[in-house]
Amino acid sequence: MNPMEQFEVKPVVPIHIGHYDLSFTNQSLWMCIAVGLSSLLLVAAVLKPKLVPGRLQSVAELGYEFVANMIRSAAGEDGLVFFPFIFTLFIFVLFSNFLGLIPYAFTVTSQIAVTFALALLVIVTVLVTGFAIHGIGFFKLFVPKAPFLLLLLLVPIEIISFLTRPISLAVRLFANMLAGHTMLKVFAGFVIMLGSAPWLFKPLSIAPLILIVAITLLELLVAFLQAYVFAILTCIYLNEALHLHEHH
Repeated sequence: MNPMEQFEVKPVVPIHIGHYDLSFTNQSLWMCIAVGLSSLLLVAAVLKPKLVPGRLQSVAELGYEFVANMIRSAAGEDGLVFFPFIFTLFIFVLFSNFLGLIPYAFTVTSQIAVTFALALLVIVTVLVTGFAIHGIGFFKLFVPKAPFLLLLLLVPIEIISFLTRPISLAVRLFANMLAGHTMLKVFAGFVIMLGSAPWLFKPLSIAPLILIVAITLLELLVAFLQAYVFAILTCIYLNEALHLHEHH
């Protein structure tokens, strides 16, 4: 009945080396499942491509075009060089979000350690790209076009804004997944409590049950939107690394 119990990381295969706990956990298991299922779907879709695509091939092509168009709109044609990276991020987050809605599954993206690791990977990629293309000139990213006196205020703000990006990127995804699944578990608890109450109160259990159905449908939308937001923000950050203030 504890709504937070679903987020507990538990060892599936305990592994201890000295003082270090390297156990294979339920979190690791569901990350592998997300990678395995997404890889299986995409490989099966292109294994025998047809001129008139079937359902599976259509889904894969739709996902490919969706991500490609997202990159073009946010980072221009130059951004397509990062297509494999952004597509992988989008598919992993999408499958992790959807799998978390299955009863008794584990929501990988509800763990701040996972979302922060993904966000840190994005920021490191942005930094490496920026310095590789512009060298020391990458620091121009923190100097917007403004009068000198305003720059004394704007430059520190730009630096702080950039440094907080991995935190905001990680917390946004983590908080949305955590809140939605917690709400589902709370209303499920209401259904059980009212269903086991005296007969006079049993009909009241219908209300939270209807809310669970509505919230589940909303969570399906949120699962997709959060994957999209994570990917589009990655595109925007990479666009800045590619073009600095030249392309918006």
